[in-house]
Amino acid sequence: MTGTSFFSDMVQTITERGRKLLSFAPRAERLPSGISGLERLCEMLLSSRGEASGMALAAEILQQWLRLSDEDQRKFMLLLFEKFGPDPDKLDAAIEAYRAARTSRAVLELHQAAEPRRQELIRRLNLAPSGISTLVRMRERLLRLKADTPDLETVDADFAHLFASWFNRGFLILRPIDWSTPAHILEKIIRYEAVHEIGNWDELRRRLAPADRRCFAFFHPQLADDPLIFVEVALTRDIPENISAVLDETRAPIQAQDARTAVFYSISNCQAGLRGISFGNFLIKQVVEDLRRDLPKLDTFVTLSPVPGFSGWLTHERRKEHSEILSTEEQATLAALDDAEWSDDPAKAAAVRAALMPAAAWYFFKGRTTDGRPIDPVARFHLGNGARLERMNFLGDTSSRAMRQAHGLMVNYLYKLDDIEANHEAFAQRNEIVAAPGVRKLLRSERSGRSFAATSGTNTKDKQPDKNKANSKELSS
Repeated sequence: MTGTSFFSDMVQTITERGRKLLSFAPRAERLPSGISGLERLCEMLLSSRGEASGMALAAEILQQWLRLSDEDQRKFMLLLFEKFGPDPDKLDAAIEAYRAARTSRAVLELHQAAEPRRQELIRRLNLAPSGISTLVRMRERLLRLKADTPDLETVDADFAHLFASWFNRGFLILRPIDWSTPAHILEKIIRYEAVHEIGNWDELRRRLAPADRRCFAFFHPQLADDPLIFVEVALTRDIPENISAVLDETRAPIQAQDARTAVFYSISNCQAGLRGISFGNFLIKQVVEDLRRDLPKLDTFVTLSPVPGFSGWLTHERRKEHSEILSTEEQATLAALDDAEWSDDPAKAAAVRAALMPAAAWYFFKGRTTDGRPIDPVARFHLGNGARLERMNFLGDTSSRAMRQAHGLMVNYLYKLDDIEANHEAFAQRNEIVAAPGVRKLLRSERSGRSFAATSGTNTKDKQPDKNKANSKELSS
């Protein structure tokens, strides 16, 4: 981190020199404030040619933005939309020139004219000390605003376009997180954990210190002490079917070299302002490579994943007058889900399981968004990475949040290294979901004379069981 610190100190020094230069400007050119003042500062920054003065202007704009009220921050975002889009006259001229002669020069001029001015503004704001961290906070605010202000979608597209380059995998640093990691970073791991809450330091220690536990995080050089995303890994002998076995305080840890399975049981994005900027797939693949290098006996890489949207989807189907997915009898059986204690009654739990698991298979294989992708966001992530839908686990997580979000359902996605690329292509090119036979069998179960076999656009593909039977159970637990 010494190099990063040196660079940060240098940027701060240049910025301070720029502030001194600006302080000698005529009074009319001194730094204004308020929304109209910020517009003027942004125009000054875009026209600035000096490196030091540009950094100082960028720093001033970002500092003023941080001090704005919520309403004024909204006005600033609208300002970016209204005043800092493409220059209409230049764009019209470039379009006419391209129509007249479709030369490479005309294409270049059209490209340059079509780029919104705010993209260059955002690039220059990034020059300020801590510029990138403030811009991430700015986009976090923007994401909350655009739901009520559709025009801001174009502003967000510019942020996302630039962030996709700035947070490219080539710039990210993978670091192991363990009990010796500095406390200020460990505090953020506790705060950012989004799947299985970490209640205190003792609980964090149980996730990091044992020999059969690992944690890895991606960092950006300009956010050296703030993780972007992290994954928690349990080293086990077999594929777990419930999270309590992984997090059990009384479990007996095993030696890392005795493990055959690496279980990715929690993946947490840390920066709300980077939502939609994908680097989780790179994280998993890099961690798999590192684990295989350090522990060559590992032969199974699998997740134990939540199903955050299942409960809401199932509730909608349960309450339909005529559901195409649930029979009247199944709707009546699943009414038990409204009883908070249903899972404690073995008879009720068995009945619920018989109706719920085939419905869950329908949810994964045939439930689709308007653009044809699986409706479950976690499924989209792992299937898009080339994983196989390996097993659905009834009551895999009985925490209050998991019962509320998914009626306790959890899923194992298997990353079989020899098949990852083929699985990814099947999903990306043909919407084909690769699944273990035990899961597919649930989809094809016939109930009340109806068949739920896969149809066009929701294809499934069998895979033969792995040679290691202990790690490839086909039961939908």
